[in-house]
Amino acid sequence: MEGPGSREPMLDAKSEVTDQLIDLQWKLGMAVSSDSCRSLKYPYVAVMLKVADHSGHVKNKSFEMTIPQFQNFYRQFKEIAAVIETV
Repeated sequence: MEGPGSREPMLDAKSEVTDQLIDLQWKLGMAVSSDSCRSLKYPYVAVMLKVADHSGHVKNKSFEMTIPQFQNFYRQFKEIAAVIETV
């Protein structure tokens, strides 16, 4: 099952979610330079998740998003919130 306009598979009601979100932290960062670019000025959002698996073992997961990726992520959460309000 795929989301509208997306090639990513979506979870459906029959999918089994095995991890539980314990904590979410985020930070806005700015890469100012690299070894190949002296004036980078590249903003990003870093997300750190703490999740527990079905046995209770806690794992840390992290990822970074570009600003356009974060804006898409934010739009999707707004859609989720709108659907939840109708339930």
